[in-house]
Amino acid sequence: MPLGARAGGLTALAGALLAGSLSPGPATPPGGAPPTPPTVRAEASALPGLDPDAPKADPAAVAARLFGPLSDPVLGGPAALVVDALTGQVLLTNRAAEPTAPASTVKIATATAALTALAPDARLRTRAVYLPPAGAPAATGTTGTTGGGSSTVPGGTLWLVGAGDPTLTAATGPAGYPPAARLSDLAEQVRKAGITAVGAVVGDGTAYEGPGMAPGWRDGYVTDGNVTPVSALSVDAGRAAPGSAGPRSPTPDAAAAAAFRTALTAAGVSVGSVSTGRADAAAREVGSVQSPPIPILVERMLTDSDNDLAESLGRQVAIARGLPASFDGATRGVLGALRDAGVPTDGASLRDTSGLSIDNRIAPATLVAALRTAAMPGHPALRTVLSGLPVAGFTGTLGDRYGPGDTSPGAGVVRAKTGSLRIVTSLAGMVTDSDGRLLLFGLFAPVEEQGLTKMALDRVAAALASCGCPPAGTGPAPATAAAPSAGPPVPPAG
Repeated sequence: MPLGARAGGLTALAGALLAGSLSPGPATPPGGAPPTPPTVRAEASALPGLDPDAPKADPAAVAARLFGPLSDPVLGGPAALVVDALTGQVLLTNRAAEPTAPASTVKIATATAALTALAPDARLRTRAVYLPPAGAPAATGTTGTTGGGSSTVPGGTLWLVGAGDPTLTAATGPAGYPPAARLSDLAEQVRKAGITAVGAVVGDGTAYEGPGMAPGWRDGYVTDGNVTPVSALSVDAGRAAPGSAGPRSPTPDAAAAAAFRTALTAAGVSVGSVSTGRADAAAREVGSVQSPPIPILVERMLTDSDNDLAESLGRQVAIARGLPASFDGATRGVLGALRDAGVPTDGASLRDTSGLSIDNRIAPATLVAALRTAAMPGHPALRTVLSGLPVAGFTGTLGDRYGPGDTSPGAGVVRAKTGSLRIVTSLAGMVTDSDGRLLLFGLFAPVEEQGLTKMALDRVAAALASCGCPPAGTGPAPATAAAPSAGPPVPPAG
């Protein structure tokens, strides 16, 4: 079966039975109508590879196949690029070299940079550091005596020092996949260090610098729940409770300190005041928890389009490259890391690393080149860029798309990063066509996202999924009017 082949017939039925999603139906009752056959859902294809034996798609045939879907008026004349992943041959291009607003598809660039600049086993470590009150023994907590009687005297300061892990959680049970760092575990470590009471808990988010909001961000992003102001310290990404929706905290470091007080109290440590500020250099570490490794964070960022993770990973890239851990440092770091990976960045100008800014500009060719770099054998560490892409009809931001209808050929086959702002609706990723050829694409419609806009982009990707598109005279290819032309090959990354 070729790569990305559609589920169907006995293969799909057997797979569904083994997965437990189907069960044998009842026998037809005497004189009754036969039972309605179960609906077999398309399977999600395995992460595709490069098959040199799969028939190549012809640029003219691809352009003819996509002309209709790309001409849908709701797309407003999109920029588009389709590339053969193995050869780099451009099968279709329309304004692909012109920098355009990418929205969240820029997370492909952030993911590539993070996996290029950061060690694969690196983790973000949140620490608790403690400074006892003046005159108190450093090895004990704050229990003391006053006036001949025994009592607990609050004193000393405990800092919660963030390192940029937005997956840090106040959940007390299992959280995240793999398990995220938990405040409850950190609080238990503090208690086991012999600390029973502190005069103050202070949240330290100063590992990141500069403003928490980027140029081009809407004022409502925080209250609408899209993102929390960027800080090195946040819990549940500034949400009111683990897994909740709605507004984010405008002061995530303060919210994290308050959540830590709750965790400490539950662990048997009494707490006085709560505030924010930089940790004292003399404070000693009494506990730490850490995030999942960087590739897992990258994968989650892409699948869920997690803006907080994207901004944090951008700053980690900045730190690794000796730049300020700010919006400016992060964007410079990401573009520099792309160039290090052999991805051209001509004309790119970024204001953030999540894609929320309407001021971001990057060429579709840059993002498709990043995808091709990840697909080529010379960059195995970048495969997470591909595995993290949402799968049409199954995962992440594509989980509720590509249902029954004219987009269904893309279900389980299209893997792509979505993007939406009031000035652009975008989709960039990969698809294995009906001949097993891996194609990469970027689609950028200069219109605000609506249900019809998303569906129109999905029809373009679905048309690619159902396209064998051989040269004229060697197989069926639809004839239609002229379409956006092909261009020179996209060069392999260095």
